[in-house]
This record gives sequence, structure tokens and C-alpha cells, in this order.
Amino acid sequence: MSKNGLLILIAAVAAFGGLLFGYDTGVINGAQFYLTKNFELSSGMKGWVVSSALLGCLVGALAAGPLTNRLGRKFSLILAAALFTISAWGSGLPSFLPQEVWLLVVFRILGGLGIGLASMAAPTYIAEIAPKEKRGVLVTFYQLAVVTGFFVVFLATYFIGSGNTEEQNIATGWRWMFWSELIPCSLFFILTFFIPRSPRWLISVGKEEEAMKVLKSINNDQAAQAEFDEIKLSLVKKELVETKKINLFQSAVLPIIIIGSVLSLFQQFTGINAVLYYGGDIFEKALGFTSEDVLQQQILLGGVNFVFTFLAMFTVDRLGRKPLIYIGGFGMISGFLLLGGTLFFEQVGLLSLIGVLLFIGAFAMSMGPVTWVMLSEMFPNKIRSAGMSIAVAIQWLGNFFVSQTFPVVAESKVNEEGIWNNSLPYLIFIVFIAGLMIFTYKYLIETKGKSLEELEGIWAKRYGEIKE
Repeated sequence: MSKNGLLILIAAVAAFGGLLFGYDTGVINGAQFYLTKNFELSSGMKGWVVSSALLGCLVGALAAGPLTNRLGRKFSLILAAALFTISAWGSGLPSFLPQEVWLLVVFRILGGLGIGLASMAAPTYIAEIAPKEKRGVLVTFYQLAVVTGFFVVFLATYFIGSGNTEEQNIATGWRWMFWSELIPCSLFFILTFFIPRSPRWLISVGKEEEAMKVLKSINNDQAAQAEFDEIKLSLVKKELVETKKINLFQSAVLPIIIIGSVLSLFQQFTGINAVLYYGGDIFEKALGFTSEDVLQQQILLGGVNFVFTFLAMFTVDRLGRKPLIYIGGFGMISGFLLLGGTLFFEQVGLLSLIGVLLFIGAFAMSMGPVTWVMLSEMFPNKIRSAGMSIAVAIQWLGNFFVSQTFPVVAESKVNEEGIWNNSLPYLIFIVFIAGLMIFTYKYLIETKGKSLEELEGIWAKRYGEIKE
């Protein structure tokens, strides 16, 4: 196999963590549509069942920093795969387990721990192993894997659901939807044992010979040596593993962490996961689709999400990160204006569906992949694990907030019976998307074509050198 082929294969295996991220978070869309009826859940409790996994994601992301430093990125991914597997099995509530909502929530939280860990470890691993000229597209593999996971799980839930009556889906169909995840979980768990460890992590813990071997396996000797020397210049042994030496509140560090965290928060406040988690409810209650059509419409969502992520992969290293955010921002606002406008004026129909799909496509080509690319690039080596961990944790906190509150707002009397005609949630999301575009213009730096060490220098010029 060529060095370039090996690099792509390694990145693809690491990105498999993103596929399980998408699969695990997407499976709740189809499953909750039926388990809500099985357990007769209120809107608040439904929000809790859906969003409970996100608390696990929050904890997993916070723990990811010290875990990836101590265990390395590779073994953190192995641990995440194990958590995914346990969660997928338990979420279906086998017959010998108590058939209680609280137990389902426990297993969903365990899966969330795996998602949180993988969501930090996978893009960090890819960014650290990829050459700078290919880093954007390779890190985008992660987001492609996420949307692939959504698309595959929407297909799986459709075929499981369409093979049963609605009564059967309410009783047992949702369990098989959760259990279908065991197949990709097992594959990911096996494959992660065969990828190398991150060369930057290896150098940080003093394993320089192994790091050089990894670099030479994916680069020519000259390029490997050049990258090795560049990493050595920016790292002192144990700097990455002993982040407690770095004061995260110093003026050279705190602004970077805040910028990364706000970027993460804006990604969630676009409303993407409200659409992906509650797509079934949106299609049935707001747009008037029958329950038989709901799973089919989810496949359409997943398909658009999947296709437009490819567009991001081909443009992120050409157009740059910030231009994609601007283009995607206008697209997302246009999509929600169509959806919200047709709801407000009670003209629900084809334009409403086009609005949803336009929003999904615009997000998939912009904030979906670009957020992960920029988070994996923007933090200086000395604070990368801590900064990435905090930013990803904030992202999951925002995800939890949106997922918990969306069904409450969407099913409120103010939204359903007031002047808003079910459009209020989407108008709120439009405000946040506009805020994202202003924030991008004022605070984000373009990372296209720059090495991780070059980016560290740019931050140092803006906020000063990081002190230990």
C-alpha cells in the first residue's frame, strides 16, 4: 500500500468513531418516535430520554483531555468503542432487564460517555497524524463519518420499522433499532487495534523512535524528518501530559479557549440536532406527514446531510474555513426562513420540506465539518488536549440544552396556539445563526494551509506567549 493510501486508511479508521457518534445520536430519532408511545412519555420526559446521553457526552468530553494524554489517542478510541457496544446492547432493554425508562437512560448515558470521548480523541488524532496540506480534508473524514452514521441509521430504522406494524414497533421495533448499532460498534473496536499511535503524543511522552517510525510510514523520509523537527520545537517532554502546569486563565490562553468554546456552542444553536433528533416529530406534527412517511423523510434528511458533506470535503482546503461558514450561514438562514415562513403563514407543503433540506445541506457543507476542523487545528500544542476537551464539552452542553428545550418550546401553547403557528423555534435559531456569522468575522482566524505550529505563532502574536 502507498504511503498516501495508508494515511487515508488510518484517518478513515479513526473517523469511524464519528460514524458511531452519528449512529448513536441518530438512532434516538427513529427509536424515540416509538418508545415515547411505549412508555407514554410527556414532552419533558421525552426531552430527557433524548438528551440524557448528552450529559454522558459532556462528562466524556471533559474526561477526554486527561484520558487521551495518559492513554494516548488510540487507546482512548478503543475505550470509546467498548462504551458504544455496552450502550447499544443495554439501550434495547433485553427481556431479563427491568423494563424501566431510568435504565434506558443509564445505558444512553454510557453511550454518551463514548461519544464524548470519541468526539475529542478522533479529530485530534487525525489532525496530529495528517500533513498540513491534507489536514482539512482528512479531519473532514470525521464529519463525513458522522453524517454517514446518521444516514446508515436512518436506513436501518426505516427497514426495521417498515417491516413491522406500528404496534410492533411500539412494543419491540425500537429495541432492534438500538441493537442494530452492535454491528458497527464491533467493527470499530477491532479496527482501532491496528492503527498507530499519534506521533505528536509519542514525542510528548518521550517515545521519539516510535514517533519517527509512524511519520516515515505516511511521509517520505525528508518530510518525516521536517515534521519531526517542527513538533520537537513546539513540545517539551510531558508538556501535553502535564497540562496542570499551564494556567488556563492566563491572557494568552483563556481567549483561545473561549473562542473555541463559543464556536462549539454556535454549532449547536444553529438547531441542527433539533432537526436530526426530532425530525420524526417535525414531519408528523408540524408538517403533517403520516407516521408511515416519517422514517422515509428521515432517510431524505440523512441523504442530503451525506451528499453535502462531500461538498465540504472538496472545498475546505480550497476555499478555506471561514468562507464556508459564511456560505453555510446564509443557506441555513434561508432554509429556516422557508420553513418558519410557511408555518407562520399556514402554507405548509413542498416549500416547508425544501426549507428543512436546504438547512440540512447548508449545515453539512459548513458548520458540521468546519467546526471539527477548526477545533482540531486552533489550539496550541501546550493546551490542545485541555482546550479541545473544554470546547467539545461546551458543545455537548449546548446540544443538551437545545435537545431538552426544543420539544418543550415546540409543543408549548405559545408556539402552537399563539401567533407563531409552530414557527417560533426556527426563528430563534435564525438569530443564533446570524450571531455565528458575526462572531466568525470578528474572532476566528483562517487556518487553511497552516501547520499547527504556525497557528500557535499567530495566536502568540495576538494574545502573547503561553507561560507555564
